[in-house]
Amino acid sequence: MKRRDFIANTAAACITIGISTAFRTEASAGKKLKIGLIADLHQDLIHNGQERLEAFLEEMRNTKPDAIMQLGDFAYPGDKNKAVIDLFNNAHPTRLHVIGNHDTDAGYKKEQCISYWGMQGRYYVQQVNGISFIVLDGNDTGSPAYKSGYPSFICPEQVIWLKEQLNTIKDPIVIVSHQPLAGAAAVDNAEEIQEILGAASAKILVAINGHTHIDALLNIQGINYVHINSASYFWVGSQFKHDSYPADILASHPWITSTCPYKDPLFTTMTIDLKKGKITFKGKRSEWVGRSPEALGFTDELALKDNEEIVPFIRERGFISGVHQKA
Repeated sequence: MKRRDFIANTAAACITIGISTAFRTEASAGKKLKIGLIADLHQDLIHNGQERLEAFLEEMRNTKPDAIMQLGDFAYPGDKNKAVIDLFNNAHPTRLHVIGNHDTDAGYKKEQCISYWGMQGRYYVQQVNGISFIVLDGNDTGSPAYKSGYPSFICPEQVIWLKEQLNTIKDPIVIVSHQPLAGAAAVDNAEEIQEILGAASAKILVAINGHTHIDALLNIQGINYVHINSASYFWVGSQFKHDSYPADILASHPWITSTCPYKDPLFTTMTIDLKKGKITFKGKRSEWVGRSPEALGFTDELALKDNEEIVPFIRERGFISGVHQKA
C-alpha cells in the first residue's frame, strides 16, 4: 500500500496539558526573528504524537520564538484531537497552521481544519514582525496531470491570488506549503509555481514544506526550497511492513508497521537575520526505532536516497537569501 492510500484509524483520548503563553520575542527588539517549525506529526497514526508535540513546545519555551507553525498532517480537526490541537494553539499567541493531505482523511473537510484549528483560510498571508508568510494549500483538485491518489496541485484561482500577493506585499516573504513546490513529490504544477516565485526572488527569503518526511534543500531560480522532516517517521508502505514497537502498541496503532519511526521527535527553529539576509535552521538528530529503510531495502517511485534524504534527523543549515532589510 502506498502512502497516498493511508487512512488512519481512531486514536486514544488525550489529556490536556497547559503550556504557558508567555513567550518573550526578540524580533520586536530589532533582533533575529525565529519561527518554531514542526511537520507531519500524524497524531492519528503514531501512538505518542502528544509526547512528540510536548517535546517541541518544551523546546520552544526555551527558544522563545516569534511564532510557531505546524506544516500539515497534524491531527484530525475534531473533538478526538481537541487536547493536542489546544496544546499547540495555547502554546503561543502567534501560531500558523498548514493543511496537509492526511488532515482530511476519515471524512474530515478543509472547512473543519479552518474552523477547528483557528485558521484565516485554507490559504492566507500572516505577517510576523515585518515578514509576510504566504501559506498555500497544495490539496487542490482539477490538475490536468492528475492520475490517482491524493490531489497535489495549486489551482488557477489560488495561483492568481499568489501573484497578487507577490505583487503587492512590500515585506520580505516566506513561502509555506505542505506539499513541496520543488523536488520529490512536488505539486503537479510545480514548474509554473517555480516560475512565479523565481520572478519574485528579490522578495522571497525561502520556501518551506513538509509532506515528504525527508531532509532536503534545493535552489531553483534563486529560491531555496527546504523540505522539513517529519516529527515522527518515514513512510515505507505495506511492502516493507515490519515490527518496530512492542505488540501492544502495534495492535492499537497498526499503521506504524508501514513506517520507520524516529526514536525522538524531530523539529527545528528557523532563524531569519534580515540585516544579513541569512536563514538558518537548527539541527535535530534522532535514530531509527527498529530497522531503517536502508536495512529493509526500501525503494519507491521517488527514488529517494538513503542516508542523504531519508534520514532520522534535520540538518543544521544556513544560507544567504539575497533579501536584506531596507535601510
